[in-house]
Amino acid sequence: MIVVLKKEATEAEIRHIEQKAAALGLKSHISRGEERTVIGFIGPEDKLQMIPLEIFPGVEQVIPVLAPYRLVSREFRPQDSLVRIKEGVVAGGKKLLIIAGPCSIEGPEMLLSIARRVKVAGATVLRGGAFKPRTSPYDFQGLGEEGLRILKSVGDEAGMATVTEVMDPRDVALVARYADMFQIGARNMQNFTLLKEVGQARKPVLLKRGPCATVKEWLMSAEYILSQGNFDVVLCERGIRTFETETRNTLDINAVPAVKMRSHLPVIIDPSHGTGRWGLVTPIARAGVAAGADGLAIEVHEAPEEAVSDGAQSLLPRKFEAMMADIRRVALAVNREV
Repeated sequence: MIVVLKKEATEAEIRHIEQKAAALGLKSHISRGEERTVIGFIGPEDKLQMIPLEIFPGVEQVIPVLAPYRLVSREFRPQDSLVRIKEGVVAGGKKLLIIAGPCSIEGPEMLLSIARRVKVAGATVLRGGAFKPRTSPYDFQGLGEEGLRILKSVGDEAGMATVTEVMDPRDVALVARYADMFQIGARNMQNFTLLKEVGQARKPVLLKRGPCATVKEWLMSAEYILSQGNFDVVLCERGIRTFETETRNTLDINAVPAVKMRSHLPVIIDPSHGTGRWGLVTPIARAGVAAGADGLAIEVHEAPEEAVSDGAQSLLPRKFEAMMADIRRVALAVNREV
């Protein structure tokens, strides 16, 4: 349930509503927009019915939220959310968020070389995996904390924000010390304990869609994070599992406008994992921007044939630069910037 407040509602009136809700064990979340302020309530519907919200001072309207995801919904926040990852790096605005880097952190020299190239081309966030969830337990699993140290050092030297995957609730504090943004990978999209933990960490979260998840399930996972007080969530469509075998996954372009109709959260796409083939990354990136995506996550490697993971879907730096030139033209056509 959402309460829309009158423009002249006082802070005392807002606190009074919050206190009444808290007495019933309900959580209140306030969203202050340019045109209106709303309070979203989290808790059992029967308890919500116990509060005659319509008669409270300062209340203009009470709106029931039909979607199970309340804080994520457009009803709660009609305007698009902006997620600030670092000073000058924002997801959800007119400027597209470009995340780029190798699948796995392999060493400082290689990562710094890539960071410098992708930054010049227009990327503002450096990606790289320190903990790698792999299908086979015998595959490379990442450098762990040493990889995190490398990521932070390179990010600082290159002047870029950083994002890396956190896989275990016990590692949230560790990753938070080194990275500017958590990534919740596709396999952990419904790891609810992990979602709650990053929700309490107050650091931006990149939430990837699970390979077999519906849009509703994806948004419900985001709701877990927001319900803990962390509203800095960026959604990432990275392809779903279908009967098609031509590509690694099927990147669901439909999901971009569909989610933006239902949610205020920024949505980006990952055409690298979405296709699994470097030759398809650029055309799908163009399609995603044209469909309204707020940004891209692209894997880049200087020697894909030698990459310890996901070399087949990684772009060479020069290919990334060419892709960015294409993206600028598409962005201009849809009133966006790079």
